Amino acid sequence: QVQLIESGGGLVQAGGSLRLSCTASGRTFSSSAMGWFRQAPGKEREFVAAISRSGGSTYYADSVKGRFTISRDNAKNTVYLQMYSLKPEDTAVYYCAARPTVNSGIYYYKILGYDYWGQGTQVTVSS
Repeated sequence: QVQLIESGGGLVQAGGSLRLSCTASGRTFSSSAMGWFRQAPGKEREFVAAISRSGGSTYYADSVKGRFTISRDNAKNTVYLQMYSLKPEDTAVYYCAARPTVNSGIYYYKILGYDYWGQGTQVTVSS
C-alpha cells in the first residue's frame, strides 16, 4: 500500500513558477514509477509528466514540455514537479500517482497504468 500526499499548490500569476511535491509513505516508493496528472473544472483528468523508478527516464505532455520538470528523490520518498512559465490554462487540481514496477526504466502516461493516487493540490494561475 502506498499513500501519497501532494503539496506546494497555490495561486500564482501568469509567467510565475511553482514546485509541487508528492511524498509517499511505505517502502515501495523507490520501486514505483511516478506520474503527475491534472484535472481542470469540467474536464477529464489528463497526463502531465512521468518518471521511471530510477529517475533516468522522463516523459511529458506536449502542453508542458519545456516548461515543467519532473524529478524524484528516492531517499526522501518524494517526487517533484517544477513548473515554470505558468499559464492560466495550467489551472487545475494536480495529482501524483504511483505504479509499483520491477522495471527500473519504464514510465507510464495513462491513468489506468497507476495503482495509487494522492488527494490532489490546487494550482491556480491568474492572468
